[in-house]
Amino acid sequence: MRKLILVAALTGLFSGMLQAGGELSGRRAPGFALPDREAKYHDPMDYRGKILVLEVMQTNCPHCRVFSLLLEDLKKKYGDRIATLAIVNPPDNLKTVNAYISANKITTPILFDCGQVSAVYMKITPQNPSVNVPHVFIIDAQGTIQDDYGYSATNKGIFEGKELFTVLDRMLARAPVSKKRK
Repeated sequence: MRKLILVAALTGLFSGMLQAGGELSGRRAPGFALPDREAKYHDPMDYRGKILVLEVMQTNCPHCRVFSLLLEDLKKKYGDRIATLAIVNPPDNLKTVNAYISANKITTPILFDCGQVSAVYMKITPQNPSVNVPHVFIIDAQGTIQDDYGYSATNKGIFEGKELFTVLDRMLARAPVSKKRK
């Protein structure tokens, strides 16, 4: 009986971890217009009706590289039901991003931020002054941040395993059919 209770408690704990949003979740995704390496601007509103996976990253971060490859797998599995974007901040620049894209065969648009968009998403304040990467925001089809994850030992499966697929499967299963914008 004790083992059964322990298994049930652990199952509830782990499923709760996958269902719980991070401390930056549960709010409207801040708007922005940021350019990619081809000077094409991207705005979260352009992706309404789809789930948007938004990553804040650095090209020299090994965890970011693994996650970038995972994003490519997501795009293969989910097709146009989801969209992916990545944001970099200085010291990353066009040269480092081009090298990163080329070396890793990345198709996810990587956007250039001077720090302001990342600061708003991560609620940067003098009391909370740092941007830790990688950090991923899962934005639903209506533009609300449903989940966010910073890289840590407890969230390693999101960035390096298949837990993000579980999160997206759950969101897609409950997502209403979106109407096309005219």
